[in-house]
Amino acid sequence: MPLLKYEQIAESLRRRIADGEFGPGSLLPSSRDLCEQWGVSRATAIKAMEVLRADGLVTPHQGRGFSVVETPMARPAGGRGTGTSRIQGGMPFRRLGTPEMLVPPSHIAEALGLGSGVRALHRARLTLMEDNRPHSYTVAWFPPDIADACPRLHQNHPIAEGTTHYVRRTTGRAPVRGVDVTSVRLATTAEAEHLRVKRPCAIAMVLHTAYDAQDRPLVCEEGLTPEGVWERTDNYSMGQGD
Repeated sequence: MPLLKYEQIAESLRRRIADGEFGPGSLLPSSRDLCEQWGVSRATAIKAMEVLRADGLVTPHQGRGFSVVETPMARPAGGRGTGTSRIQGGMPFRRLGTPEMLVPPSHIAEALGLGSGVRALHRARLTLMEDNRPHSYTVAWFPPDIADACPRLHQNHPIAEGTTHYVRRTTGRAPVRGVDVTSVRLATTAEAEHLRVKRPCAIAMVLHTAYDAQDRPLVCEEGLTPEGVWERTDNYSMGQGD
C-alpha cells in the first residue's frame, strides 16, 4: 500500500535526520517550505511533523517550528500496540556497551526461533527517570538475518529514527504482531548493578517479541524494571451483564 502524502514527508525527513543532514537541535524545514516542496496543504505538513513528534524524534518551538531532539527517547519493552508512541511512554536512555553477536539465553533463542549455538545481535540500554536514576534495563536481541541486513544496528550510538523505523526502511519488514510475557523474579548481580539496586531485589521482566507479516521474528527485547518503580495500569470498559 503506497504511503499517504504526510507519511511520505515524514519518511523523507526521518531519512534526512538519520543520514545526518539535520543533527540534534537543528531546525527542520518550516511548514511553508514543506508545502512548497511537496505541493501540499499546511495541515498535511503539520500532520507529517506530528508523526515525527509522536516518534520522539522532533520537538516543537513556539514561532520557530520543529527541531531534532537533543536526547533520544526509548520505551521500556512491551506495550507496543497500535496507536502507542515513543513520546507517550518514552524516556531518555543511555546505550550500554557495544552491540555484538552473542549466543542468546535459551528463552531468547526459542522466541527468535534460533537453533542451539546460533548467535544474535545483542544491544543493551538503560532508560532513565527525571533524576537520572535507572528506570529499566533492556536487552534487545536481533536475529542474524536482521543483523546482517542492518549495519547501523552494530554501531554504538543511538539510532535517532528508532530501530523499528530503521529496520523497516532497510529491510521492508515492519512489525504487525507483538507478544509480551510479563513475569517476576529476583535480579542477578549484574542486573542489580545496572539498575543501581541492592540484592535481593524483585524485578518485573517483560519479554517482548515483534513479528512481521510473514510471522518472522524481527526482535526480542527483555526489559527489567525493579520493584518500587514498575507499575502497570489498565483502563478498560466492562460489560453490563457479566
